[in-house]
Amino acid sequence: MAVAPPLLEAEDLAIRIGGRWLCCEFSLTLRPGECLALLGPNGAGKTTLLHTLAGLRPPGAGEVRVGGKPYAAWPGGTVACFRGLLAQQQPDHFAASVLDTVLVGRHPHLGRWDWESAEDLRIARAALAAVGLDGFEARDVLTLSGGERQRVAIAALLAQQPQLLLLDEPLNHLDLHYQVAVLELFRREAASGRAVVMVMHDINLAARYADHVILLDGKGGVEAGSAAQILQAPRLSHAFGHPLRAVADGVRTFFIPD
Repeated sequence: MAVAPPLLEAEDLAIRIGGRWLCCEFSLTLRPGECLALLGPNGAGKTTLLHTLAGLRPPGAGEVRVGGKPYAAWPGGTVACFRGLLAQQQPDHFAASVLDTVLVGRHPHLGRWDWESAEDLRIARAALAAVGLDGFEARDVLTLSGGERQRVAIAALLAQQPQLLLLDEPLNHLDLHYQVAVLELFRREAASGRAVVMVMHDINLAARYADHVILLDGKGGVEAGSAAQILQAPRLSHAFGHPLRAVADGVRTFFIPD
């Protein structure tokens, strides 16, 4: 059986801010159908790493490739049709309807003077339904709760229809029900042939939904590998600076503070 070509690759990647190395050289390969979780303590560089993988900042060393090409080889803004980024914060400076906000995700697919088509509207409405916000199309985003606004941002990303989804804390502001619903949604997106990278804080949700993990320790150390390899109590305890204990229930293994 042929192996699908990678959607995201990093080769000998290292990231530096000022005089501080956030992570030393490591490599990764992410293929269609796979989910990768970025874990580590606050300030370890998870968002900076995600932005580097998104092509928003150059690495200190090494190379990032998406769809088999470095970002510099993608003409114009065409890479926005291939990879999408969910930012950690969703600032709303002006009033806008929920539907218009989600339609922003269609902009990479439009020509300079194009208007959204009936198909664009269908895609946007389907994205809202996927996050449980059908019927919200006419609402002003400024009237939404934090969790509702986060789901609108996820819908806009879905409307963009990228092959590679890069998510910075996608569970922000979401209650438990929607945390699980959103993670199930992204697992389905991966199963449809996409790849997903998520900055996460919950180790146990990462263990449940991620195939691969990159673990930053905040001191320049990085470990990358399968979830089973990286999610081990000694590794996690070292990275987070607090002893953790693994507890198994016969189906899953959970990590709790010791």
